[in-house]
Amino acid sequence: MFNYFRKELDWGGRKLVLETGKIARQADGSVLARYGDTIVLCTAVGVKTAKPGQDFFPLTVNYQEKAFAAGKIPGGFFKREGRPSEAEVLKSRLIDRPIRPLFPEGFRNEVQVVATVVSHDLENDPDIVAMIGCSAALTLSGIPFFGPVAAARVGYKDGQYILNPTSDHMKDTALDLVVAGTSEGVLMVESEAQELPEDVMLGAVTFGHKAFQPVIQAIIELAEYAAKDPWPLPEPSEEEKALEARIDALGRASIAEGYKEQVKQERYAKVGAAKKAVVEALAAEGLETGRAGAILHDLEADIVRNAILDTGMRIDGRDTKTVRPIVAEVGILPRAHGSALFTRGETQAFVVATLGTGQDEQVIDALEGEYRENFMLHYNFPPYSVGEAGRMGSPGRREIGHGKLAWRAVHPLLPSKDQFPYTMRVVSEITESNGSSSMATVCGTSLALMDAGVPLKRPVAGIAMGLIKEDKGFAVLTDILGDEDHLGDMDFKVAGTEVGVTSLQMDIKITSITPEIMQIALGQARDGRLHILGEMAKALTGARQDVADTAPRITVINVPKEKIREVIGTGGKVIREIVEQTKCKIDINDDGTIKIASTDALQTQQAIDWIRGIVAEPEIGVIYTGKVVKTADFGAFVNFLGSRDGLVHISELQQGRVGKTTDVVNVGDAVKVKVIGFDERGKVKLSMRVVDQATGADITEQVGAKPQRGEGREGGERGDRRDRGDRGDRRDRRDQAPMPEGSDQPVVGE
Repeated sequence: MFNYFRKELDWGGRKLVLETGKIARQADGSVLARYGDTIVLCTAVGVKTAKPGQDFFPLTVNYQEKAFAAGKIPGGFFKREGRPSEAEVLKSRLIDRPIRPLFPEGFRNEVQVVATVVSHDLENDPDIVAMIGCSAALTLSGIPFFGPVAAARVGYKDGQYILNPTSDHMKDTALDLVVAGTSEGVLMVESEAQELPEDVMLGAVTFGHKAFQPVIQAIIELAEYAAKDPWPLPEPSEEEKALEARIDALGRASIAEGYKEQVKQERYAKVGAAKKAVVEALAAEGLETGRAGAILHDLEADIVRNAILDTGMRIDGRDTKTVRPIVAEVGILPRAHGSALFTRGETQAFVVATLGTGQDEQVIDALEGEYRENFMLHYNFPPYSVGEAGRMGSPGRREIGHGKLAWRAVHPLLPSKDQFPYTMRVVSEITESNGSSSMATVCGTSLALMDAGVPLKRPVAGIAMGLIKEDKGFAVLTDILGDEDHLGDMDFKVAGTEVGVTSLQMDIKITSITPEIMQIALGQARDGRLHILGEMAKALTGARQDVADTAPRITVINVPKEKIREVIGTGGKVIREIVEQTKCKIDINDDGTIKIASTDALQTQQAIDWIRGIVAEPEIGVIYTGKVVKTADFGAFVNFLGSRDGLVHISELQQGRVGKTTDVVNVGDAVKVKVIGFDERGKVKLSMRVVDQATGADITEQVGAKPQRGEGREGGERGDRRDRGDRGDRRDRRDQAPMPEGSDQPVVGE
């Protein structure tokens, strides 16, 4: 028998509703979380027994968005949801990070958490709803979980923090920060900021932590009614305790000696040999070795952590605040638009920037609707960067997450599209890794973009902080090594400029940290960031004055919106011809903005002149250069001002009588014409007779203006009618009058 339970509370001006017992009842825990009209179904399922010999915790978090949630049908050929999008991968990581530390040490049973977005109101982001729902599902499931956790989004505008701002409010906020934690403290922070001071960032974290306390209480109250019986916690047996003691006795001294080696590769070799010797000794004594790996890991952590707390010295010989040596170089690749090599200790990022046009923008089909992104940052972590041989394939969750972190750090410093109308793609290849490669990517990206001529507001740098926390005290570590990240309690990454913070990411491996520790970490991170910016300035202090010769030059012009159709032409005929002839890339926006891109300045100018000719209005008395596109008995049609045609009547071809039009001009001839008027339908009347075809000079005064139709020559006389022809013949000619190109009406001669 299943029982239905519901918990509701007002939170941030909207109702948060948690329901269980109605949907997905065979899962260990199932909660339908609703905030506004955004609804996420969250489930948790655990395997009752762990696989024999398994030495890690197999937790999987899957966040998935269904197109029907926003009343959409998926794009593509198959018309169904496929592989996770980048946004889904990032939100899966967002849920995973705060819940992973809350499972008991030694728990090795497989657990799967699934969050499915089934309704999206396009106002409330599903990520916060999913984090709360998954926490509630785990709390109800009976699976060992030291929760619950909750999360909140914090915005900042006009000096005020905003709880869970809607999508519309996020457009003009200076901060997008997600914080998650327990009632005791903060476990995870993810953010993007507009160069905010450290105290504002810390205040946002504290504000968010306080704001989600009612949510934690609501989950606890729901669990009092609906939680399943808890699974028994794993207890170490006497045999395991004896094995731990034996491994400690066999390996502590040799492993501690190995960690005195400051060079990474040699240190790894010595520590690896010491661990191998321990396992061989256990096997010789007939002891079980399946758990030896996990026990040796705990022994390593104990050795490294206590050495730092006792001596203040770290694995590589630094104190807690020193940044490793930095070398920054730019202009590494001759054909790339921008490139940089950033090396910090044994971490190295090879970063390349490429500039493109609007046609290169990434089109993203999200639940909120389709949009285009003109800045892309792709992070790659090949196995050779850590001296390993491994499988090369598509980017995993780690690569996507690290790339997005660097993207958030740099994004607030980018110029607007109006200032810099390029599409920017940055690729970061991690060529060495021992410490934060994502923060090296931030530094390398800043340098590569400036090398490409992108006018960043200011250079941006990033640094990773660590934490060792024991009963006897704690130490905050600046610029952590890979081992310190692996064996420590915190990964705290801060990126920003000399003005303020642009991105902050924090993951805690213990139950929580205090505001005091966060404040110390932010202060040390600022000092380290300013030091790194100083080292980067030795390579490049700001953006280059111009983009590289190999990059396209983009020129922006504006035309009246009503003229866009003329520039494009029927079926795109005109714009295709311009592109084919000038070899330029041309983007046309509905507001009349036209972007012309080419590496050749002459081709760019040719395209500009062509377009301006199309949209320009002919002026009476102005002389233009054109081309004869058609001849008739009564005159010649001349194309001028781009695709515009006008008629040079046979009487305006030259001085004196003209027998046939082709006696003077033929199709393809370049001629100079003067606009002398418009007929009753607005068609342009041109004259070659009053223009010196050699110099283009106006010679009207020399030759005299020809009287126009209806003007009397003498006392109102209509003039000699000898050459006018029979009226019937004239009507026939009118009916047969050819149509000029680009016109839907024939032009009739005089």
